[in-house]
Amino acid sequence: MLERISGSLLDPDALYASNIGLFHSPELRGLNMVMGFTGFADAGQVVRQINAELLDSPDAEPVAVFDADQLIDYRSRRPHLSFVEDHIQDYQAPRLALYRLMDGLGKPYLLLAGFEPDLQWERFARAVVGIVEKLDVNLVTWIHSIPMPVPHTRPVGVTVHGNRPELIEGISVWKPTVEVPAAIGHILELRLIEAGRGVAGYVIHVPHYLADAEYPTAAVAGLEYLGAATSLMLPSDRLREAGREVGRQIADQVSASEDVQQVVSRLETKYDEKAEGTVRRSLLADENDELPDADALGAAVEAYLARENPTA
Repeated sequence: MLERISGSLLDPDALYASNIGLFHSPELRGLNMVMGFTGFADAGQVVRQINAELLDSPDAEPVAVFDADQLIDYRSRRPHLSFVEDHIQDYQAPRLALYRLMDGLGKPYLLLAGFEPDLQWERFARAVVGIVEKLDVNLVTWIHSIPMPVPHTRPVGVTVHGNRPELIEGISVWKPTVEVPAAIGHILELRLIEAGRGVAGYVIHVPHYLADAEYPTAAVAGLEYLGAATSLMLPSDRLREAGREVGRQIADQVSASEDVQQVVSRLETKYDEKAEGTVRRSLLADENDELPDADALGAAVEAYLARENPTA
């Protein structure tokens, strides 16, 4: 049962209603938290795909639900509904909530997922930092994606930031010093660092010519980086299969146009020239600096289970 915490309207805790029994349960203490907000950039619809994949689980249980009426500008971001002949149905109310989930090995973790607030960023940040402190969250990771002039024929790149050097050093393929538009994830990262909490943000690089489409390959990469950072076995099989199908469609489109082939070729040349001589580390990379496929991840799980249950 969700219950709103008492307090004034200026109280950050008044922004959400919590599942009292679960919120105060010892089993929620010390978990890792993943965050994904839709509405900012989201090239390749990476965040939307990751949130949908993680929440498509019978184990998903709301811990806290934020009050959309206080955080959304409905006139600038209108929700959708269906008009069916002579009646209205399927109103898609905006939702931003914290969930307790289980990974592929039955390990619990937290997911803060939903729309990026339009309003009250600092108050929302105080609310989230307060939750992180009350639950003594071990590590907060968050994901977003941006369009980049990179070819789809090369590994998906990532830029990592935060205050956990072991999760950052040697991984980022793009380390600029630039001024960029802020997202709520950036504000949360700043406030979490100020509060002395561990946090790491992952920016997935999506080929700019695929930024407006759903690009599952980039979502898989995002799940792999989040999973490696948090030691979680996050689901990706359906996105992998979808990525293979999208890859075939892209290959057909490229082969059908000489102009597109030339564009991709130029991007490959620039990518390879920049990458030549550099050494990048991936948390999941093998000796060839390649991320494992589903079979390799499955083998890793079996090895883990064997170590945990040697007599099984």
